[in-house]
Amino acid sequence: MRYGYARVSSKEQNLDRQLTQLSGLGINEIFSDKKSGKDFDRPEYKRLCRQLKKGDVLFISSLDRLGRNYDEIQEQWRILTKGKQVDIVVLDMPLLDTRADERNLTSRFIADLVLQILAYVAQMEREAIRKRQAEGIAAARERGVKFGRPCTSLPANFDETVERWNKGEITGVEAAQICGMPLSTFRGYVKDYMKLDEYKARVKKCRAKNIATGRQRKEELIKQITTSEPKQQNKI
Repeated sequence: MRYGYARVSSKEQNLDRQLTQLSGLGINEIFSDKKSGKDFDRPEYKRLCRQLKKGDVLFISSLDRLGRNYDEIQEQWRILTKGKQVDIVVLDMPLLDTRADERNLTSRFIADLVLQILAYVAQMEREAIRKRQAEGIAAARERGVKFGRPCTSLPANFDETVERWNKGEITGVEAAQICGMPLSTFRGYVKDYMKLDEYKARVKKCRAKNIATGRQRKEELIKQITTSEPKQQNKI
């Protein structure tokens, strides 16, 4: 069987170029991921590996589409070619074609060197991209650019609602409903509103109250059942 693998780093990027390149090679099935190349924890790559068997051929457009981690690229290459006995063809680097059985020791040695060099270059490119991103973010922050979700104004009754919640008059769910926001959003705002220690103490108190209430309800239910049993027996 002949398989293809394509990868881009994010959902916004396009796989068309790689898919077009692979589709003209008589490939039976193409797997693709839109995930970072920092590691091999990718759903479609894992599915591909489970499907590969001895004698299969895997085509990739370039080595950095396989990954961008120096050590893991070489480890995956070893697992596929030595462990699973699968051939790999890197389209933009003819030296990285393990199908050539007639290659001599020198050819295999050169191929191994090329693999190490390209794996090194792939990781260095990834690190350079991350460095440029960090520098760009730092420069933007210096210019006053803000990242993350835009700040939204809190409802007028927020302070009063938090105070009622803090006193135990209402639950977190009720407080969130009063403020017109999801419970997770309410909790996030409350964390910013209150001191962290105070918030943790309040959450702990609420949990203890809920546990006590649950126990009380359980005891009441057991009491109702036990008191109703003799009456039922008498009726019988």
